[in-house]
Amino acid sequence: MTDMPAAHLFQRAIAAAAIADGAGPDAPPGGHGDVPIGVISAIAGASSRVLLDRAAIAPLLAHPDAVLAAAGQVGSQVKIRVGTSWIIANVRSLALEAAMGSVIAGEIDFLGEGDEDRATGALYGFRRGVTRYPMPGCEVFAVTTRDLREVYAAEDRANIAIGTVYPTTDVPAALYVDAMLGKHFALVGSTGTGKSTAAALILHRICDLAPQGHIVMIDPHGEYAAAFGTNGAIHDVSNLQMPYWLMNFEEHCEVFLTSTGEQRQFDADILAKCLLAARAKSRLGQAIAKLTVDAPIPYLLSDLTASSASKWVRWTAPATPAPICGSRARSTRSRPIRAMASCSRGCSSRTRWRRFSSASSACPATAGRSRSSMCRACRRTSPPSSSRCSHG
Repeated sequence: MTDMPAAHLFQRAIAAAAIADGAGPDAPPGGHGDVPIGVISAIAGASSRVLLDRAAIAPLLAHPDAVLAAAGQVGSQVKIRVGTSWIIANVRSLALEAAMGSVIAGEIDFLGEGDEDRATGALYGFRRGVTRYPMPGCEVFAVTTRDLREVYAAEDRANIAIGTVYPTTDVPAALYVDAMLGKHFALVGSTGTGKSTAAALILHRICDLAPQGHIVMIDPHGEYAAAFGTNGAIHDVSNLQMPYWLMNFEEHCEVFLTSTGEQRQFDADILAKCLLAARAKSRLGQAIAKLTVDAPIPYLLSDLTASSASKWVRWTAPATPAPICGSRARSTRSRPIRAMASCSRGCSSRTRWRRFSSASSACPATAGRSRSSMCRACRRTSPPSSSRCSHG
């Protein structure tokens, strides 16, 4: 992309295009929005090399349209006519050409294309992607605020407004919610540019658009608690009671096992068998053909401790016994077991799961149902204060 047309060819193309559009060299600034400011010199995939005329750009600096006043600058947009379409491109870099002092060489990246109104020449129906690329020698035009309004139009799809498009003051910057949440995306920026603020703003707008939706945010640094104090439920180790049976096997090992080295591996094998036996005793566990130790199946701590006692007697190492958690008495008196038992005291596994799921999803309806009692025979739900059904 280093080949350039001669200086006289560049000036001839600019003058010819200006005469064709009815705007001569002395035309007032901004009198016609579609005055060329340069030409395409080379094409390479999704980018292109352009030559911009400083004499054509200078009168636009005083234009009342802020978009036209920023024409030709890094970060601004330009447009190229290809057949009956307009291609919109973003200016990525600029450099002064030594051979032609009044010419600025730039690199542009294509953003998308839109149709051209035959009556007015205006852009409409913008879409991402380019179907027809321009040829070297095509004129480059400055975009206007009207063009950007078409480029960033949110149409009638579900969207959230997070600001305005620079340098305009009335073109909203909108995000399509479905398209954004349907894929992985990241907010990238240097330190202090407002990434956390932008993330909080986007989430607030989504909550306003869909108040019945549920968003789970993992905040290890605790920087979003103040931002969602009024419309969010904050859970931490002080108020979140998670059922112990939701832990996977690795988390069970962290709670139960105290040994190290080879002995810990032996204890882990015994714990896996005990945990699998405890989960298999539940009604849900019996219905699963291939039950694993990581399956989130409710079980009773008494079943686990009873199974560990029997396995300790049945499975021993060649030389010495390998008691899981030291002994059964030590296991039942351990602090982690007391903590897990206390968080679930006085309620069944079904009730514990309802309370946890309603708290984590902040669903008032589900939270209200967690205080009800259910008859297993007729599957009817009634408040604790009401009379019991005929099934007892």
